[in-house]
Amino acid sequence: AALDPTSFASPSCCLTRHLYLRCRVDFHSQALRGTAAFTTRVEREALRCLVLDTKDVQVFKVTVNGQDAKFGFGEKHSFKGTPLEITLPFELRRGQEAIVEISFESSPKSSALQWFSPEQTSGKKHPFLFSQCQAHHCRAIFPCQDTPAVKLTYYAEISVPKELVALMSANRNGEMPDPEDSSRKIYHFSQNVPIPSYLIALVVGALESRKIGPRTLVWAEKELVDKSAYEFAEAEAMLKTAEDLAGPYVWGQYDLLVLPPSFPYGGMENPCLTFVTPTLLAGDRSLSNVIAHEISHSWTGNLVTNKTWEHFWLNEGHTVYLERRIGGQLFGEQFRHFQALGGWRELQNSINTFGDKNPLTNLILNLDRVDPDVAYSSVPYEKGFALLFYLEQLLGGPDIFIGFLKAYIQQFAYKSIVTEDWKNFLYSYFKDKVDILDKVDWNSWFHAPGMPPVKPMYDMTLANACVALSQRWIKAKESDLDSFSSADLKEMSSHQLIEFLALLLLEAPLPLAHVHRMQQVYDFNAINNSEIRFRWLRLCIKSKWEEAIPLALKMATDQGRMKFTRPLFRDLYSFDKSRDLAVKTFLEHRASMHPVTSMLVGKDLKQDQ
Repeated sequence: AALDPTSFASPSCCLTRHLYLRCRVDFHSQALRGTAAFTTRVEREALRCLVLDTKDVQVFKVTVNGQDAKFGFGEKHSFKGTPLEITLPFELRRGQEAIVEISFESSPKSSALQWFSPEQTSGKKHPFLFSQCQAHHCRAIFPCQDTPAVKLTYYAEISVPKELVALMSANRNGEMPDPEDSSRKIYHFSQNVPIPSYLIALVVGALESRKIGPRTLVWAEKELVDKSAYEFAEAEAMLKTAEDLAGPYVWGQYDLLVLPPSFPYGGMENPCLTFVTPTLLAGDRSLSNVIAHEISHSWTGNLVTNKTWEHFWLNEGHTVYLERRIGGQLFGEQFRHFQALGGWRELQNSINTFGDKNPLTNLILNLDRVDPDVAYSSVPYEKGFALLFYLEQLLGGPDIFIGFLKAYIQQFAYKSIVTEDWKNFLYSYFKDKVDILDKVDWNSWFHAPGMPPVKPMYDMTLANACVALSQRWIKAKESDLDSFSSADLKEMSSHQLIEFLALLLLEAPLPLAHVHRMQQVYDFNAINNSEIRFRWLRLCIKSKWEEAIPLALKMATDQGRMKFTRPLFRDLYSFDKSRDLAVKTFLEHRASMHPVTSMLVGKDLKQDQ
């Protein structure tokens, strides 16, 4: 068994198979209080003790089949938290089941939870709470086997103030008044498909919903719900396409939830309820590939799961591959190749940031003593995708390769696996093409840092305009700047504008006069599409345009998606004219930032507490 370096729990001794969670959400003390009861199956002879993951969690009492059990905490670790060591009141034999019930309370500083005062929400009237457990933060809500190697079903009862709505990564099973407190109500949830702990999710707030498809509601605060319903209207078409490609959707409902701007990721594939950032609300559905990505996780990630975070590429590489296959079906094969090439640029960018000898740019990571949040990057997504795209081209094209993907999902559904399992299955599926597979430089793909050993082939039709325009700007002398005009962009989609700016960001900074002229003719400052604005502001700061400093600081703090916030703060920190202001602004905002974002930006700006 692959040992999980990020967890203290030992699945080889026993497995938590089901969770019954009852808790009360207390906005006043910013804590979740309640009980977590695990149905546990013993996996070895004569089990006398059990270790669970915790982080900043209080434990008041533990019972096993109703009998009190002794418990204690081990030594605290910087990012893994503290092992909870439970001594069973009686010996358990292999194959026996027991119910281990833990009374717990989370900490106000839990790294899994972000609490908002009413003033921090769109509606300004009610508080708000959301969780983000991936990769290893479920243990900061309640004790658990916090490793993706273990999957469980769950049932939950959540007590919240009655004017608020609670949602979870599960089926909604109705609500009832809280018998202990008439100012509250209890929401019921069930998740009958076994999932890893990192997919347990909770949100509480003044949420409204709109139906946008036969199995889809969009949830948001009322200020954003209609805009969100418009933006994500393609969800059902994407679900249907995904089912054609990957097999039946087993989760029942597919809802979307738009979170407050500080949500640290583009999306999070919580089952039955994808969480997304409001930075996707471009007004023209142009950033909907993130929805295709989260939908794809319903197969790759949520059904077939990486056994440890060292094999995270199994989750993300396959999901990006499926996301782009959906895009190809809906918007054409040239579009798929264009997005794939954009991904290759994104990978170049990440490797430039990390350095091409950095082991964090390996496809398979060694996370011994490495915090998964610190290791997180686009590498598992885009290097993983590049490997699959390369294999698709090697093995006979998209139609042949999707057959493999479908069979792979069927083979490993409801399981957690490592890269070796994937590779063995690839070889058995393509047993007539072993000679081709043996020519792949597996060692470099998996274990070498930097860019992949081979670059796949890309259809350049949609990228050529971006390359041509970016080259014009790179080669232009000051006397050529008059040759640019707003007509340059007339035929370009927002996707192509993103690519144009991304190409410029891979080059040496443009002279300041060029950036001035670009603003004059293209008026990028007026564009609110988050992906365009982000790259434009980075370009300005890299060219040392001081007037862009307040705009970049505003974008870095108005939202907290780490993809945007971290590079913007890093660039501002690298520019001598904005370094002190960047640090000062971060320190002012730190308390209201998401805990993981504030930790990582703190490291970037050398302000670690």
